[in-house]
Amino acid sequence: MAAGSTAGWPAGSRLPGCWLAFAAAVVLLLAGAAPVAAQPGQGGDADAAEPGAGGTEAGGMRGRRIHRYPLQAGVDLVGEVQTARASAEDTLLDVAARHAVGYEQIRMANRDVDTWLPGVGTEVRIPSRYILPQAPREGVVINLAEMRLYHYPEDEAVVEVFPVSIGRRDWSTPLGKTRITGKVEGPAWYPPESIREEAAERGEPLPRRVPPGPDNPLGRYALPLEISGYLIHGTNRPWGIGMRSTHGCIRLHPHDIAHLYKEVEAGTQVVIVDQPFKAGWSEDGLLYLQAFPAFGGERPARRERVAMAVEAVSAALGDVLHRIDGSRLRAAAEQQDGRVRRISRPGAEPVQVAERAR
Repeated sequence: MAAGSTAGWPAGSRLPGCWLAFAAAVVLLLAGAAPVAAQPGQGGDADAAEPGAGGTEAGGMRGRRIHRYPLQAGVDLVGEVQTARASAEDTLLDVAARHAVGYEQIRMANRDVDTWLPGVGTEVRIPSRYILPQAPREGVVINLAEMRLYHYPEDEAVVEVFPVSIGRRDWSTPLGKTRITGKVEGPAWYPPESIREEAAERGEPLPRRVPPGPDNPLGRYALPLEISGYLIHGTNRPWGIGMRSTHGCIRLHPHDIAHLYKEVEAGTQVVIVDQPFKAGWSEDGLLYLQAFPAFGGERPARRERVAMAVEAVSAALGDVLHRIDGSRLRAAAEQQDGRVRRISRPGAEPVQVAERAR
């Protein structure tokens, strides 16, 4: 799926709410001042990680994981199928937080489970199996449609997957290829007038400057992007991760941004795409499809959704001849629930790695 232009923010449009914080940080850096340290109680650094089954267990909150998986040539499917049991005190958001998946992701995966009262012992499906986006496997790739960030650490054949919040429809996150231009710890936030007006209408007036600390919505860490001053940053409201709720920036859980902040450097490439349909190969040479609701506007008609799915499958196939199950493809286009579905026909000949490597 083609990425959008990296041209500057259109004249007359609203700047993202995090832009002014980035500008203030640049002023500090140019003046030779160190960024203000974050206050206690906001996220904190990631604790040392220990290996876990299928991923990495990590500190900073009870049982939260870093989803980290090995990469193989010609293989697009990573992760594993997981389930968890809800306790009496759990909401779906509690389960999502422990397993490092987003709000919308876990709701789509468990449409028959009550979000706020799943019930003790209820089996909860964890959406932790992914088809990698059609994008270079380097730096950072963000797929808006699924609200996930893929990080490909330099000089390692692995991928790390994080849930993110993105711009809501009236403050959309731009598509394109950009890069990280710096690293800011303890950013201050200078909310623009439009955001201050919104807050006042809700009865939650904002000051002109929000200092670093537990009330700062940028969290403890920020990674400025070259494209129109947008940021990848943390949050002081981690339960909202995995929603279309920001003013255009990319928002991560405090634990996740602390990890990513340590891993990336200025100059790291960032590619932002919108791919509601992703197709790719498994290790055993079969083709799979993963579909999400379209990012913006009304849901496309069924025929258009099927055409989008066919386009994604065609891109994955390239010149390879392989038997596809049309009924499964159409089912994925109809549901768009983020599940990974096999679309190779039963009995289809597996495709060898040499034929499918990209």
